[in-house]
Amino acid sequence: MTGARVAVVGIHGHGASHVRNVARLAAAGRAELVAVADPRGGGDLPPDVRVFGGLDELLAATRVDVVVICTPIQTHVPLAELAMRAGADVLLEKPPTASMVEFEQLSAVVAETGRALQVGFQAQASEATLKLAAMMAEGRLGEIRGISAVGKWVRKAQYFQRARWSGKRRLDGVDVVDGAVTNPLAHATAAALLLDGSTGVDDVRSIETELYRANPIESDDTSSVRITTSRGTPILIAVTLCAVEHLEATVIVHGSEGRAVLTYQSDLIGDTKYGRADLLENLLAHRADPGVPLYVPLAATGGFTRVVEAVRTAADPVEIPGELVRWEGEGLERRPILLDVEKWIDRASDELALFSEIGAPWAVRSPGESS
Repeated sequence: MTGARVAVVGIHGHGASHVRNVARLAAAGRAELVAVADPRGGGDLPPDVRVFGGLDELLAATRVDVVVICTPIQTHVPLAELAMRAGADVLLEKPPTASMVEFEQLSAVVAETGRALQVGFQAQASEATLKLAAMMAEGRLGEIRGISAVGKWVRKAQYFQRARWSGKRRLDGVDVVDGAVTNPLAHATAAALLLDGSTGVDDVRSIETELYRANPIESDDTSSVRITTSRGTPILIAVTLCAVEHLEATVIVHGSEGRAVLTYQSDLIGDTKYGRADLLENLLAHRADPGVPLYVPLAATGGFTRVVEAVRTAADPVEIPGELVRWEGEGLERRPILLDVEKWIDRASDELALFSEIGAPWAVRSPGESS
């Protein structure tokens, strides 16, 4: 038994982890890696795996059941549409689309073709995330005052030079919407929306954005965003790629009977460790039995895409004054450290407030707002 025939598009960087995951499932007889597509060529692959420069060539030459797409953001929609119209189901990396228009376009293709599309928000398949959502629904934290998502990450110059689209809002006239909120720390926002039960397009009432940058890039590297969901819950996102040290991102639920901290990368609630389902395995199970629900169908990323749209349409990120930034390293190791950013992120999280509302020294009042 070889299982579903799987192709991976984009096999370098994070895409290599998808190749390894298919190999793991192949060893269990649940999948077969039949081909990959990447303009940079193949990597360390089994000899029987065919290598193509693009997905169109791959689909013309071999039959596949599932296509895993791990490519630049602006290519997600055309590649996913190509795969589904060829009769394949899709695992699509996050963020699924760069705009609401693209989200609606892709949703229409899913409906038209009847294919399954799973989005790569791994934290949505974490037992920790689902357990905390159940605790909230059961009232174990009391009345929910709000949810905050905190990210204190480090990204060096090499991160923004790894690809032409990195750090861009648009590239060659096409929306990319890269940035701290929408790409590296996207899981935090998506997990917060899931905890509130507000994953759909109509589950978000309004979004306020404050986007800043210390790096010489187009996109944001330090931002606060406040989402108000249709049920009235404030979700405050406070993130940076300019921290002193790289810490795991957390989602914090503030309740009248206490608070809970989800460290989604490690599947922790507080100090308690939980397991995590695999999104490709879940997609394969759904293919075998449509009664098995997908963890992250495209429709369940509508609320997150509303946030992407708000960032896309916001004013360009405000450059942080040089006197507030200390630079370390040289060349590709060079990176900015934003003065006291950790303190301001923690305060924004605790108060569910934007940086400008708490007086962060680099902040100006509401550069962008969308509702």
